[in-house]
Amino acid sequence: MRIWLDGALRDADSAQVSVFDHGLTVGDGVFETLKAEHGTAFALTRHLERLTRSARGLGLPDPDLDEVRRACAAVLAANPMPLGRLRITYTGGVSPLGSDRGESGPTLVVALGETARRPDTTAAITVPWVRNERSAVTGLKTTSYAENVVALAAAHRAGASEALFANTVGRLCEGTGSNVFVVLGGELHTPPVASGCLAGITRALVVEWAGAKETDLPFEALEQAEEIFLTSTLRDVQAVHRVDDRAAGAAVPGPVTAEAMRIFDARSGEDLDP
Repeated sequence: MRIWLDGALRDADSAQVSVFDHGLTVGDGVFETLKAEHGTAFALTRHLERLTRSARGLGLPDPDLDEVRRACAAVLAANPMPLGRLRITYTGGVSPLGSDRGESGPTLVVALGETARRPDTTAAITVPWVRNERSAVTGLKTTSYAENVVALAAAHRAGASEALFANTVGRLCEGTGSNVFVVLGGELHTPPVASGCLAGITRALVVEWAGAKETDLPFEALEQAEEIFLTSTLRDVQAVHRVDDRAAGAAVPGPVTAEAMRIFDARSGEDLDP
């Protein structure tokens, strides 16, 4: 495995980041995960735009997007595989112990791991923890992912692949690494970014291509929904057949979900950088 670290490709064993890197010590970093098929990353431009927005939200210098593109191309060429998870990580760099940043400049890492196509349907759970829609890092894709690790582990213990959060005022928000869509009265809805959810790349494409409405929804919409599906970079559009102990609809995927899946597969196949 070859990994890009601070300007060059390196073997995995020699790609070492300092133990004083702020991304490690305090989670001061941002990242993007992209689907890569046969050496081509999907929606790279949108992901790089969000990487820049997240970096600015943390007060990090704008990433050099030309370098990031070179790094992605080099890693994809060095590690051929049919389907991969391409990860771009950009941190505050070597810094003192504590919250203050150092002056050494950011760290850039690009790595690729092989993955498999997701199943067409999955199970999810709800969790008692909430997303803080008023947090300083709301809407930023940061490396501070501990609450997602805890919630996802709870989902796995329950035989599910995702955990769904409300926000602090009891509105439907998102999953640990996905956005959630529900069908109510035959219409497709997803929470607005004001709920505290991440502005997912796949989410935006489904809203645009399938005509979903961004709607402020109660968390109980999960119980009322005729259909539920998740979106993310590696899930694409994935139907949910169970939430907690409740079946999610009579037939999964339902007609609205199946159409969203069809549209996404067709449109993403036509344009790899929409």
